[in-house]
Amino acid sequence: MKYKRILLKLSGEALMGTRQYGIDPDRLAEYAEDIKTVTELGVQVAIVIGGGNIFRGVAGASKGMDRVQSDHMGMLATVINGLALQDALEQSGTKTRLQTAIKINEVAEPFIRRKAMAHLNKGRVVIFGGGTGNPYFTTDSAAVLRAIEIEADVILKGTRVDGIYTADPEKDSKAVKYDAISFDDVLRKGLKVMDTTAFTLSQENELPIIVFDMNKRGNLLKVVSGEKIGTTVNL
Repeated sequence: MKYKRILLKLSGEALMGTRQYGIDPDRLAEYAEDIKTVTELGVQVAIVIGGGNIFRGVAGASKGMDRVQSDHMGMLATVINGLALQDALEQSGTKTRLQTAIKINEVAEPFIRRKAMAHLNKGRVVIFGGGTGNPYFTTDSAAVLRAIEIEADVILKGTRVDGIYTADPEKDSKAVKYDAISFDDVLRKGLKVMDTTAFTLSQENELPIIVFDMNKRGNLLKVVSGEKIGTTVNL
């Protein structure tokens, strides 16, 4: 395996599958099987998942809600998704721990860096819920922050698109895919990979990002094996 420890970033919308909202159990089971496959090969897996399939803080704020209040609701949505993914992983036979940035002791451990790393070293998947625990920060920022803290080798951003393109490939048929691109070129070209805070934090810590299609079975294994899947963002 090319990577020993990865941080997998999943969007909440990815869990919807073909639904309009909520969680698709079939999609959840597929993700669990793909994650199980790489853990059985010795790859240590940490996961940050969004909450947009349930509630998006920015959207709530745009409709008049207090931004801090709506962001806290978004954090709770990520915990719900984390619990769902934890259940799917454990049903597949993969030992999993859910840690949250906000204290919900009855359902999850609080985030403690050393404890998270100990779980990873024991072969457990660790899901980080609750974002960073602070309003105004996205789950992209949480993903990069946690990846740095646990000393991950790479951030794998699983999306429904197979990489980074010159334009949105779902809207522009002439969009061209990048196999690899530098952090500076992403910023110069104005390409959307992560929000600026998250992207800059990744660049400053020289942590590569690979954007790939998580919905295609087996792609996660190909990425951690070093196959040229998706788009790699590096220095």
